[in-house]
Amino acid sequence: MFKFNLFSILDVVLVAILIYQVYNLIKGTIAANVFVGMAIIFLLYFVVKALNMQLLTGILDNFIKAGIIIVVVVFQQEIRRFLLLVGRNASLQRNRAWWRFFLGKSENEKDNYKRIKPIIDACKSMKQTRTGALIIFVKEYDENFYQNSCEVLDAKVSKRLLESIFQKNSPLHDGAVVISNNKIKAASCILPLTDNTDLPPQFGLRHRAGIGVTEANDATALIISEETGEISYAKQGKVKMNISFAELEKLMNKDY
Repeated sequence: MFKFNLFSILDVVLVAILIYQVYNLIKGTIAANVFVGMAIIFLLYFVVKALNMQLLTGILDNFIKAGIIIVVVVFQQEIRRFLLLVGRNASLQRNRAWWRFFLGKSENEKDNYKRIKPIIDACKSMKQTRTGALIIFVKEYDENFYQNSCEVLDAKVSKRLLESIFQKNSPLHDGAVVISNNKIKAASCILPLTDNTDLPPQFGLRHRAGIGVTEANDATALIISEETGEISYAKQGKVKMNISFAELEKLMNKDY
């Protein structure tokens, strides 16, 4: 007999949270359609089994037995995003406010404005001239992921260098700049596009690449529209549009 207690409530709550997080990961993506397709196949299996249709039952039974492998292959990107989400939430860096409370601000945090000022100044200039730009910020630079499609720089971040890279006549202006540890690690990076189908129609390849890289990696993306000069900020597959420089500074102080 089922016993209802405090752990039963906790069990239900945790499963509900897990389902909600999975829903957020696949919402608006091709994976949602794939999930529906797999659910239909599972339902069809029980129907043909109940009707004693042996041939179809045998075929679908073999499909279901390989279900775990199929799920891992088909939902590889979503599983990666889910594990990144878990890792981000468990990271001590997510709780750095507690460390500041006990240990006080570090020298790096005190100097953070000096690090982000050249980037914000470059964004102001590129917004004014409507120069399209895509800047990716990563905590850990994955050489295998980025260097295959990038020009390696490993240069100090500066306003003039960012403006030069994204100038329309520059050979590096197509693609993204990747910044890590206050260094421009690479430029002209070709990044995977997001599968999200719910994005505004005005989003072009630059926005879709910026959103896509934050879905697949622990990264944030700063996007400047070439058509409007509007600044967008993407994180964990979500994008904030038309943000002000004050808001951009707050976001970068938090994430960079």
